[in-house]
Amino acid sequence: MLKTEHHWIGLALLSAVFAALVGVVGKRGLEGVDPTLGTAIRAAIMGVFLVAMAGVLGKWSGLRTVGRPALGWIALSGVCGALSWLCYFAALRLGKAGPVAALDRLSIVFTLLLAALILKERLTPTAAVGALLITAGALLVARGK
Repeated sequence: MLKTEHHWIGLALLSAVFAALVGVVGKRGLEGVDPTLGTAIRAAIMGVFLVAMAGVLGKWSGLRTVGRPALGWIALSGVCGALSWLCYFAALRLGKAGPVAALDRLSIVFTLLLAALILKERLTPTAAVGALLITAGALLVARGK
């Protein structure tokens, strides 16, 4: 069993599995469907599901504790997420799921760079090498015939 401080690893891996499923089932769902409409339908379902989960888990009582700055950043994150998914579903409609997902995973590299610039997180040599390998892998998958 993982120690409590390492539970994020299991959750991150589950996130990766669900993200992979989004690309595969999303590609299937976009057959004959406009990608913007498909994204909107997906977002509505996500919204209902997440509101219900927050209720089931009793999280709504904490809403009063969310300050304006945090709310602003969360809102901006939501806009960024929506724009990401609009682009992702449009790309899925036009391309194969594997290469689209591979290029989408360059978000890891962009996150490392933006976290260093904006959040002042240290970009370690190990992480930099990992980012280069991710970039190389994404490009190889995207170019694969």
